[in-house]
Amino acid sequence: MQVRAYVAVTLSCVILATAAISAHHSFAAEFDENKPVTLRGKVTKMEWVNPHAWLHLDVQQPDGTVVNWAVECGAPNALIRRGWRIDALPPGTDVVVEGFRSKSGKAVANGSNLTFPDGKTLFVGSSGTGAPSDRPPK
Repeated sequence: MQVRAYVAVTLSCVILATAAISAHHSFAAEFDENKPVTLRGKVTKMEWVNPHAWLHLDVQQPDGTVVNWAVECGAPNALIRRGWRIDALPPGTDVVVEGFRSKSGKAVANGSNLTFPDGKTLFVGSSGTGAPSDRPPK
C-alpha cells in the first residue's frame, strides 16, 4: 500500500511540475532577439499583474496613425526591487522603451529599458537582471 501511495504522490508532483513549466514561456518562444525596437510614445496603462507586468503605450507612426503597443515587463515584485514605483507611469507619461519585437508581428514587445523625458532610465526586462553586463538591445 505504501508503494502505491508513493507512486501516486510522485506522479502527481511530476504532472504539476510539468504544468508549471509549460505555463511559462521562454523569451525565444515569443520574441526575436534579432529585431530590436525603440518605441517612443505615451503611456496608456500599466498592468501590475503576474507573472509579467505589462506596459501599454500609444506610438505615433510616420504616417500619423497611432498604434497601441503592449510591452512585456518583469514580474511586479522584480520591478519594485529594481526601483519602480506603482505610480511611476501614470497615463500620458512620455517614455522611450527599448526592447525586442514579438515573432507574431503584432504590436507586442519584450522590454529592456525605459527612459523618462528627464533621462532617468529603469530596467523593464523580464529577461536578464538589468546589470550593466547584460547585453543591451542592438
